[in-house]
Amino acid sequence: MASANLSQELDHSICLNICTNPLNLRFGHNDSTDCVPDTQVESGSYPCPECRKKFQVQPANIILPNVVEHFQSTRIFCTFCIHSPVPAVMSCLLCEASLCDNHLRVHSKSPEHVLTEPTTSMEKRKWSIHKEILEYFCPADAPCICVSCSLDGDHQGHKVEMLHEASEKKKQNVINVLWKLIAEKEEIQKRVQSLQECRRKVQEKASDEKEEVTNVFKDLRRQLEDLEKRVMSEISRQEEQLSLTMSDVIQQLEIKNDQLSRKMGHIEELCNMTDPLTVLQESHTWDLCDTEDGDNEDRARHDELLHDGRSLDVAEISHTLHTGLSDMIKEVNACLNIQQAADILLDGNTAHNYLQISDDMKTASWSDIKQNRRETPKRFQNFIQVISCNRFFSGQHYWEVDLSESQRWIIGMCYPSIDRRGNRSRIGRNDKSWGLYRNINQCSVVDNSKVNHLPVNITSNIVRVYLDYEAGQLSFYDLSDPIRHLYTYTTSFTEPLHAALWLGKGCIKMRRGSE
Repeated sequence: MASANLSQELDHSICLNICTNPLNLRFGHNDSTDCVPDTQVESGSYPCPECRKKFQVQPANIILPNVVEHFQSTRIFCTFCIHSPVPAVMSCLLCEASLCDNHLRVHSKSPEHVLTEPTTSMEKRKWSIHKEILEYFCPADAPCICVSCSLDGDHQGHKVEMLHEASEKKKQNVINVLWKLIAEKEEIQKRVQSLQECRRKVQEKASDEKEEVTNVFKDLRRQLEDLEKRVMSEISRQEEQLSLTMSDVIQQLEIKNDQLSRKMGHIEELCNMTDPLTVLQESHTWDLCDTEDGDNEDRARHDELLHDGRSLDVAEISHTLHTGLSDMIKEVNACLNIQQAADILLDGNTAHNYLQISDDMKTASWSDIKQNRRETPKRFQNFIQVISCNRFFSGQHYWEVDLSESQRWIIGMCYPSIDRRGNRSRIGRNDKSWGLYRNINQCSVVDNSKVNHLPVNITSNIVRVYLDYEAGQLSFYDLSDPIRHLYTYTTSFTEPLHAALWLGKGCIKMRRGSE
């Protein structure tokens, strides 16, 4: 199609042949010096064959001759049109000739004259040894062969097919592959769309969360400012109260100090008298011991004020501060829907008989001694496991597990309908439980007998388990610094859930968050 359009652009408008020596005229029109009469060449006047306007100076054309030369080199012309090049419409492999429309009409119609699209590489369509046209395809060896190859050559006795039949089969196979690729592409597009939709929802959720957290921090800053004012006010109140009390005592002591100064002055005057009678008469007017009781009382009050003044009522200040912060934390938890840490208690009625349960029902220890508990349908028989008394059927919950004293364990959750005996009763070997498994230095997740190794190991020996029942998510976090997300199961929970653990050696302790 492109070649035909280019041919129309390069054809001369009068002789309808390709412009071999093209002239570039105005308005995008072309002419050929081969079609310009000698008289016009001599006069230097060149009329445009399309708009008939005359040009006195022969225009130069640099690009168009190169285009014509390239077009001519790639174009296939009729072999039998010797007077002027005529484009070929077909090629005959037997004759090794290209034919225009006129010569094609008179060409032999016999089957051995194989016609193809115009081509200059007809030798490639023949077998190099027999010089015969490639007409067959050998499925056994997969080459295209000629008649002689199928009769007495290397492919003698092979089941061969006509080229067009083999081509149609290959096309059908390719079409089948194409349909598979189309289906795979559609599946990929659906997955991309679903991920894009999920990403959009995540972005919307993140935007909402950011806005909510921003509002929470704004409110926290306001509450912190209010709390700071209350605490500062309490400190100022205590300071003022103590200051007023001490000021009053200081004033009283200063009055008493003045009284003592006056008494000391009278005593000094008495000591300076020389008349014995006067001294004796004056001494009866002074009770030199009348200040001892008052001194003891003032000294006790002085010591008390010194003790109280050195330290404010820190307990009251701390109470105000702690109460305010606790109220703020409760508001944050309520605003962000953060659940309090769950207090997981282990159910001794489900514990395997080689598993010891502590009195506080928080620690499970592997034991060499059988515990001789009564066998019940609830008790695990084959694996050293136990589940919690707690069961969760809604909401968000979290707790932590101290794993520092064991190298082989499984922690997770299960339905109460999990088998208590048999090979499928172990956590992760059925469709009723989900677990995080560690065997020395390898950490994995197990569910429905499938084991997926994780690329990271636990470094803190403390794992936080987080459950969002409605969202169908069970997550595990390594409480390292910083906290690392290990894995999240996503499913639809259909029964209440119990915390569960399997123990290889050592002991495991359940604990509330941030203990």
